[in-house]
Amino acid sequence: MKRLSKEYISIPELAKILFLSRVAVYKKVKSGQIKAIRIGRIYGISREYVDGILGNILTSENKRKIDMAVKKTVDEYGETLKFLGNE
Repeated sequence: MKRLSKEYISIPELAKILFLSRVAVYKKVKSGQIKAIRIGRIYGISREYVDGILGNILTSENKRKIDMAVKKTVDEYGETLKFLGNE
């Protein structure tokens, strides 16, 4: 197996990390569920992206989703949250 640079990991390496089969990870890459780039004949997944999948870092996209969810919750349940905060 060819070694990728330190910035990227291969599909088999990601499969071991996620406890999935290589085929399952390959299908997720092909369907676009996992972002990868083609490096020669193999795919490379950035280590930063993997950290985002594993929750090791908070990506700007995930931060935006969290902010939207908090805003929606406050808009819908603001009064109830205030009431619960006073107890």
